[in-house]
Amino acid sequence: MEINTIVFLKAGREFSVQRYHPWIFSGAIQKMEGEPKDGDWVEVKDSKNKTLAYGHYQKGSITIRVLSFENDKPGAEFWINKIMAAYSLRTNTDIPNEYTNCYRLIHAEGDGLPGLVIDIYNGVAVVQAHSAGMQADREEISNALKIVFKESLHAIYYKNASKEGSKDGEYLFGMGVVPHIVSEHGNKFYVDWELGQKTGFFLDQRENRNLLSVFSKGKKILNTFCYTGGFSVYALQAGAEVVHSVDASEKAVALTRKNIELNGFDPIQHECFTLDTFEFLKDKKDVYDVIILDPPAFAKHKEAKHQAMKGYQRLNAEAMRTIKSGGIIFTFSCSQVVDRQLFYDTVVSAAIQAGRQIKVLHHLSQPADHPVSIFHSEGEYLKGLVLYIL
Repeated sequence: MEINTIVFLKAGREFSVQRYHPWIFSGAIQKMEGEPKDGDWVEVKDSKNKTLAYGHYQKGSITIRVLSFENDKPGAEFWINKIMAAYSLRTNTDIPNEYTNCYRLIHAEGDGLPGLVIDIYNGVAVVQAHSAGMQADREEISNALKIVFKESLHAIYYKNASKEGSKDGEYLFGMGVVPHIVSEHGNKFYVDWELGQKTGFFLDQRENRNLLSVFSKGKKILNTFCYTGGFSVYALQAGAEVVHSVDASEKAVALTRKNIELNGFDPIQHECFTLDTFEFLKDKKDVYDVIILDPPAFAKHKEAKHQAMKGYQRLNAEAMRTIKSGGIIFTFSCSQVVDRQLFYDTVVSAAIQAGRQIKVLHHLSQPADHPVSIFHSEGEYLKGLVLYIL
């Protein structure tokens, strides 16, 4: 890799890098030797000319995303070593296995590769770049994937994170057929990485979907914001009496129906509704034993946080008022700017508003294939609670 720019940090601004935080903000930079373009590799030095790190440059608040905290320039084996280390972590946590062949291989900062997400779907790697540097290095990433996975890798699809919902991706290797069938805890799902949200499937809820199975047998269950119907499939597999799936998107509802059919369930046990969740809940008091609240990120940036908390409060209060006594609510936030304590406090506020006695049974998070660097707490974005409603 070519490195033609040296970035010097202001005195006293090197401490976060020395503590292995992967983001260097524009305000920490004293000067640059060279004229980097977005996506270029740069060397980072402190004010005394000591090398601290190497990373991708991009104009903006986060100016450098650190990929290596070593003193020596990353070598030819850089991408292979990073991907191999990430794969080793997954296999050490029993993913993949005979029941699950879809998982996250690279989780950005959690795997020391800020701006990069790679999901594996039954032999197909879906690469998504969230920075100019990862977009520029996609061919090197593709080559490393082929070396690490050898014959087990059938295709590599690159998906531009800024153009989701359009067929703007490209195959860097092989050719995949979508929708593609994957297995998760033995449940089958269609995945369309070309036109689906994110990389095609929300892998981060795998263990939380599995936990739902414990509470599902013989119950009437409502899955709101259902997307591809992941929670619905798990509930039916665990013996739910009936499951209702709700989403405002007709496309999401169609995907849910396909996945219910793929797993061979009796249509009488399941019904889909293309409707806003708040509208749907209005006249459903004492209908459901279990309600899943898994909305999209209400706050994608700090400026939207206040409005988002009002949305979480309203949603949870409505579900609490609606559910049967003795019912269970699975409630989540995937907004990165909403931390765990703030989400918890908002759910408490909703409980007060609903006037119900509530017990917390579980604190939920993202699974081990979505690791969080201990030096980058911002990587913990998914938080959830399992609530028992008296």
